[in-house]
Amino acid sequence: MHFHDCFVRGCDASVLINSTLTNEAEKEALQDLSLRGYGFIDRVKSLVEAECPGVVSCADIIALVARDSIVVIGGPSWDVPTGRRDGNISRKVEALANIPNATNDLPTLKAMFSSKGLDLKDLVVLSGAHTIGNAHCISINTRLYNWTGKGDEDPTLDPEYAANLKARKCKTPTDNITILEMDPGSFRTFDLDYYKLVLKRRGLFHSDAALTTNITTKSYVIELVEGSVQDFFAQFARSMVKMGRIGVKTGSDGEIRKQCAVVNS
Repeated sequence: MHFHDCFVRGCDASVLINSTLTNEAEKEALQDLSLRGYGFIDRVKSLVEAECPGVVSCADIIALVARDSIVVIGGPSWDVPTGRRDGNISRKVEALANIPNATNDLPTLKAMFSSKGLDLKDLVVLSGAHTIGNAHCISINTRLYNWTGKGDEDPTLDPEYAANLKARKCKTPTDNITILEMDPGSFRTFDLDYYKLVLKRRGLFHSDAALTTNITTKSYVIELVEGSVQDFFAQFARSMVKMGRIGVKTGSDGEIRKQCAVVNS
């Protein structure tokens, strides 16, 4: 969620804002449909507001919860700079345009990350977040069933893995509901297995496979696989802090939302 938030209008909790009768918000965008935890963020916000009303932003809460959720499952910790303020604009069209999607190739990913001040190392390291969590079949159906519009599979996907996904998970090209793990067998553990799967052509998304199509990014993936998990943890923490500085609002810019899903009236 922190990643999805920061890539649209900066780290300003715009991803949390609900749609209205006159506006479709970011959470309606395809890339955000698999996000979970909105209710948890709301509960944290309520507790914080009860203790110190109007002080801690929803944007800071997202950043802190992102760090703590990684720690809880055995991942790294890092110091989270705070002081962000919340935005008051959330548009689906901006999320569609700014958040990387599952079908992106390496040049597209490179350009999107560069536009946010992130480099290829950040791209590879932050992609490691796919070692945890789930996705929906809608994210990979084209890859499995109609990659070039001719009823074919994405050739960058291991055919045995593709067959398994079709047989056990995404059984039809119209399945938009079924949930599947991004790192099968290890999706609740923050480890290096995601990168090992990428090298085996078993990354769930085409954007995962894209990491092996560039000499530099592939070398980073191999370096992580051959290194220690502690090295990965240190690099991930650095990139998360760097990402958490994207387009932050401070001073009189933005607001401290009273409720994370609704801008202040």
